[in-house]
Amino acid sequence: MKTLKLDGNSLTVEDVYSGSVGPSRITYDLAAKKRMKASRKVVEEWVRHGEIVYGVTTGFGEFSNVTIDRRHLEELQENLIMSHSAGAGEPLPYEVVRAMMILRLNSLAKGYSGIRVETMEFLRRAFNAGLAPIIPSKGSVGSSGDLAPLAHLVLTMMGKGKIWYDGAIQDANLVLKKIGLRPLKLSAKEGLALVNGTQMMTAYAALAVCEARELCTMADIASATSLEALKGSDTAFDERIHALRPHQGQRVCAENIRKLMLKSEIRESHRYDDPRVQDAYSIRCIPQVHGASRDAVRYVYDVVSIEINSATDNPLVFPKEKIHLEGGNFHGQPVALALDFLAIALAELANISERRIERMVNGTLSGLPRFLSEDGGLNSGMMLAQYTAASLVSENKVLAHPASVDSIPTSANQEDHNSMGSISAQKVWQVLRNVQTVIAIELMVAAQGIDFSRVHPQTKRTMKAGKGLQAAYETIRKHIKHLSRDRVLYDDIQTSLRLLREGVVLKAVENAVGKLK
Repeated sequence: MKTLKLDGNSLTVEDVYSGSVGPSRITYDLAAKKRMKASRKVVEEWVRHGEIVYGVTTGFGEFSNVTIDRRHLEELQENLIMSHSAGAGEPLPYEVVRAMMILRLNSLAKGYSGIRVETMEFLRRAFNAGLAPIIPSKGSVGSSGDLAPLAHLVLTMMGKGKIWYDGAIQDANLVLKKIGLRPLKLSAKEGLALVNGTQMMTAYAALAVCEARELCTMADIASATSLEALKGSDTAFDERIHALRPHQGQRVCAENIRKLMLKSEIRESHRYDDPRVQDAYSIRCIPQVHGASRDAVRYVYDVVSIEINSATDNPLVFPKEKIHLEGGNFHGQPVALALDFLAIALAELANISERRIERMVNGTLSGLPRFLSEDGGLNSGMMLAQYTAASLVSENKVLAHPASVDSIPTSANQEDHNSMGSISAQKVWQVLRNVQTVIAIELMVAAQGIDFSRVHPQTKRTMKAGKGLQAAYETIRKHIKHLSRDRVLYDDIQTSLRLLREGVVLKAVENAVGKLK
């Protein structure tokens, strides 16, 4: 079981990913506890002295001009959670909710939110018990924090709503009793501290960008496998070309493909007698296209790395100066823009992948049997695999439209610009899954293509692909047999997708040629 020691400053994207998709537990850094105690002490002083502090002794949003009597401050926080638990739609995925919990606790551990250590300990114990609140996926506009989703999270800690626990959806109050906790009672500022943040959109961002980094490498492997199937040229990947346009992603992609193609007998078999001068863009420009997506993913990774270690609520408490500052760190714009960029970058990996799939199944373009079928007509071969890829690519084009360019006012125009980052987040999650499927289809189709292109046209000798690509090909063939007669392609696509998502192909390739970038 992974242990995450939260201090508000050193959490990594990889920590969030491993801590949310697998069993994990949270502990706190001692310095973080001291910071939280210091900020809480200041909040309690303000309450005793009747100081006007937004969300502590006032209402929220448009009601910020309403001062709340000290006798009702706990009720104020409870009312905030219940009124803001106004989400809609299907529940968020389990791993996203777990990531939200990690991120919110890490942000609070920075010590600028004024929350009690006892409340943090309650949330830590709830997380360590493995539970995940049932949170509706719709309702956040990505400013003032992901208010509705986070409110639903806190609502379950108060013993209301539903929780996923021990393999089933159960009543929140009963689950808390099972793990030895009484429903959470919020004190002054705590409700606001728990909901005023970007943790829903950032949870999606952390999980998506972590998978996107590996997907970039898998796209390189799939494209190089297609290159071998199409008997393409390796000239376009020459290091000297990419040194003259030294974008990092482009150079890395070209280096990966050179490494994958090393010692390719298929390439050598047509190096000197191929009448083609150069390949189509979907082959020749792989480094330029994949590389640009790589660079975009790296940018998003950097943005997310900052966000997961940020204080994103309002007001922020500065215990040394004993002041509170009202600001807008809850606004999701940095994450929203990054997520929209990520959706576009990933969609492009699928766009060019589908074009390579089309080239392989198109006998006129590939020189291979039409639709990679040995008995075309009676059999349709890989015809519909390309249809499915085309469908997913078309869907991605709609999903890649940026949500962050939209805004709609809320709270009687007090909140008059919103990021819509939660919509960006859920779009990129679907784009990611679609792209993974397209790349998995390309791997499957390319293996079928290599079945034909590896046979030497004169000697009929079976040739090997590049060292890394041979490993990819053999791994695919270990799980998906050659398509000699039509069968249900859905099963093959799902198998290929599993090999991609579980890292089976990547591991086999790296065992053969070493670590890819």
